[in-house]
Amino acid sequence: MAALHDRPPAVIAVATAVVGALIALVLGLVTFGVQATAHPDGVPLAVAVGADAPPQLRGVADKLAGSGAAEVSWRVATPGEARDLLSRQEVYGVLELAPGGATVVLSGAVNPSGTQVAQQVLGGVAQGAGMKAEVVTLDPASAAGRTAPLAATALLWIAGLVAGAAFTVLARRETAVGRLTGVAATTVLGVAVVAGFFALWDSSLPLDRDVLGYLALVGAAFALVQGALLRLLGLRAMALLGPLYLIAPAVAGQVPELIDPVYRALLWSWTPFRFSTEGLRALLHGGSLDTAQVWVFVGLAVAGLVVLLLPGEEGQPDLADGVVDVGVDQADRLPGAQRQHTA
Repeated sequence: MAALHDRPPAVIAVATAVVGALIALVLGLVTFGVQATAHPDGVPLAVAVGADAPPQLRGVADKLAGSGAAEVSWRVATPGEARDLLSRQEVYGVLELAPGGATVVLSGAVNPSGTQVAQQVLGGVAQGAGMKAEVVTLDPASAAGRTAPLAATALLWIAGLVAGAAFTVLARRETAVGRLTGVAATTVLGVAVVAGFFALWDSSLPLDRDVLGYLALVGAAFALVQGALLRLLGLRAMALLGPLYLIAPAVAGQVPELIDPVYRALLWSWTPFRFSTEGLRALLHGGSLDTAQVWVFVGLAVAGLVVLLLPGEEGQPDLADGVVDVGVDQADRLPGAQRQHTA
């Protein structure tokens, strides 16, 4: 059977076009498809009324909680309880009802997509009830603060990806020491780049030990996993690692309640980008990390390190130029050399 490159140019053109279309199909499904099918499904919101609120306001809160709308999941609480739920990101916004009017309470520590939906829904509810709503944002975030968590995740991934692929192409002899040296250098330089952007975009963003340490953990985990796959598969691993970079903004940039259930199960449920994005967002706003936001990357780092340290064949010399390195002793034992010594 003739190889593809031996076939007529027209056949090669059709085959390459089919490959391009298939790649476009897959990337469209896992990137733009997530955004195109986004819709609210059980977005957690709270409606707050005081213990001494008039019966009319209590009735409004109870009516919202019992509305049964699939797009929103309501919780009724006191103002203090509701704000506590918001600080723990168990709800994305709070509608506080009082005799003097309504207050929409948001948080800069919540994923911006969740905040945007919460503001639209809560403002619409207040307007529908004939109340003027004031918007209050707790822990307000600048544009840079909203962008930084996702940007840092994507930049650390691409730094490790490019460095690992370049090492695979350029290194004649791949060794564990070489790979680990590359991982360490990539982590340090990647964190330095991200920290530099943070300082450039918004000097008020914290760059303390917790933030830099978490960036280093994420960067090292990414680089170790990428290095492990590149060691096992060579440059073929780029077919997996490259598209993952494109998934990050589409999946990690959304709260799960806005992602279609199919994408939520197939992509959002396992992607590490959502853990690093939300973990870094919490640290930038004075919060703390969840257990999963740490141990996911510890696990990735350990798995990648184990693969890189597994014994295997050392890289062979590049024989493309026909030169084989032989020692002096071996050269002396070649037949021609023996005849010369005999003479």
